[in-house]
Amino acid sequence: MSEPKEEFNKHNYSADSIQALEGMEHVRMRPSMYIGDVGVRGLHHLVYEVVDNSIDEALAGHCNNITVIINEDNSITTEDDGRGIPVDLHKKEGVSALEVVMTKIGAGGKFDKDSYKVSGGLHGVGVSCVNALSDHLKATVYRNGEIWEQEYERGKAIYPVKKVGDTDKRGTIVTFRPDPTIFTQTLEYSYDTLASRLRELAYLNRGITVHLIDRRNVKEDGEFEGETFHSEEGLKEFIKYLDATREPLMKDVIAFEGEKNGVPVEVAMIYNTSYAENLHSYVNNINTHEGGTHLSGFRRGLTHTLKKYADESGLLDKLKFDIAGDDFREGLTAIVSVKVQEPQFEGQTKTKLGNREVSASVSQAVSEMLTDYLEEHPDDAKTIVQKVILAAQARHAAQKARDMVQRKTVMSIGGLPGKLSDCSEQDPTKCEVFLVEGDSAGGTAKQGRDRAFQAILPLRGKILNVEKAMTHKVFENEEIKNIFTALGVTIGTEEDSKALNLSKLRYHKVVIMCDADIDGSHIATLILTFFFRYMKELIENGHIYIATPPLYLVKRGAKKQYAWSDKERDAIVAEFGDGSKIQRYKGLGEMNAEQLWDTTMNPEFRTMRLVQIDNGTEADRIFSMLMGDEVPPRRDFIEKNAVYANIDA
Repeated sequence: MSEPKEEFNKHNYSADSIQALEGMEHVRMRPSMYIGDVGVRGLHHLVYEVVDNSIDEALAGHCNNITVIINEDNSITTEDDGRGIPVDLHKKEGVSALEVVMTKIGAGGKFDKDSYKVSGGLHGVGVSCVNALSDHLKATVYRNGEIWEQEYERGKAIYPVKKVGDTDKRGTIVTFRPDPTIFTQTLEYSYDTLASRLRELAYLNRGITVHLIDRRNVKEDGEFEGETFHSEEGLKEFIKYLDATREPLMKDVIAFEGEKNGVPVEVAMIYNTSYAENLHSYVNNINTHEGGTHLSGFRRGLTHTLKKYADESGLLDKLKFDIAGDDFREGLTAIVSVKVQEPQFEGQTKTKLGNREVSASVSQAVSEMLTDYLEEHPDDAKTIVQKVILAAQARHAAQKARDMVQRKTVMSIGGLPGKLSDCSEQDPTKCEVFLVEGDSAGGTAKQGRDRAFQAILPLRGKILNVEKAMTHKVFENEEIKNIFTALGVTIGTEEDSKALNLSKLRYHKVVIMCDADIDGSHIATLILTFFFRYMKELIENGHIYIATPPLYLVKRGAKKQYAWSDKERDAIVAEFGDGSKIQRYKGLGEMNAEQLWDTTMNPEFRTMRLVQIDNGTEADRIFSMLMGDEVPPRRDFIEKNAVYANIDA
């Protein structure tokens, strides 16, 4: 009995066992707690945290220009013309205030209500967190006619803050290089991702000028690639940008800005001929894609005001059924932006506003704005109400179609689509389903799969373009009904008729597997558009993937190797030498079952891309542009991005 006791004492869980991690060390050990993850999203979040400091200066009225530079080595430089971070001695810490801001978590001026009325930044950890996760950071401050600087390695100061010159400038420059030992997935910044966020910030904070410069790319004229973002009309311009490829129902954007109950509220909205509802909400410049009290306040104010106007106008007299809240939002694009002193965030990703007082402020603001607009624009008012009536009629038709989907979905296994080849595993977390283009490829996939955990659902041809279809047409579509039924999800609750119920989701990996050509890319985009518009929660919860079948098989004698790009193909040919034979796969059906398993379906060797939404408003704009009727913007987008795609002649 003595041996087990000795063993227990050896591993005794006492106070000595607790590793006390303070400040910067804790950030480095648990980075995901502070920036979400250490992948692509977290890498870009570092930039946003630094830029948020400059935006806070702008909100306080002290900054007009912000510049973000992607340097040749993928380090980032941000510069603003604000007051400059204070450099005088911090009495409590005994070092310069600059060093405190850069090396102490939660030490920024945004925690002092006298410095900033409101501030951005989702986590409030700011530039010190960026410093902790960088292998090198340099801060230069232009303040009170003097230039001060300090450098850091992995969050620790290399030397005390020192004066390095005199100046007539003011502001702060921060250059940081993300630590490769933490960001092991990639260190490469996406120009488009940064541009989307900076453009968004310019619209949300009108009058500010934001410059983006990419020193990795030099244009033909010798200048670096870059853009300048500036908006004089704010959300009004933002709406026009988002809805550029949709047909408006009215001449101008309905916009309002004011303060209700101490909460600054800004709203812009327009109706278009589409059937999608596109609501985007922000709190202190944070995109609250899970919504919250400000969004529920907007919906309540909109519904109450429009219903009251429609009732009083007599336009609803002949309608035989009630109008629901959803009907007032069909074809609506709206942005709600509020500034809250102490925001309380909830939800899975902490992007759902919980402050109850904000709901009444937004609802009241929207009611007043909309009442005035409807009285002053009777023609637009009539057009909106007619759109609402059509939406209500379509909703009744859609409900019948949706009920059919629900009935099929809740049935037993016998009610699953006939084309579905299911797997034997019952645990959804271990199961995956491949949505395969065409019966031929579907047949190959069925033969090549592992039947234990992989299911196959062949889709015939191109599924319906949901961007241009009425809701009941979507639910009547056979391929879409099959997807709903196979996945086991239901749509609609008492609170929200468009909410998705994932409790019965039968597969935790839903893999889109299409040919590596133009048609395959188009089909994949159609399927993604459907998921984005009707099953966005699947994307947000990390369930949607895109398979990446190889483009080439290179052979020479007994040697063979697959290639996923022209560059890989050329490297293999160079390695194999003369006499190499190249087979180009134009479709999944050209591979036999063993090849498809080896390259695309075997978890040990395959490469799958997880579908993520980096910026909800930009994703909304791109889907409406790619799947809409406007050809020129679609052509421009394809020409700009063709370098990233494999396109057959």
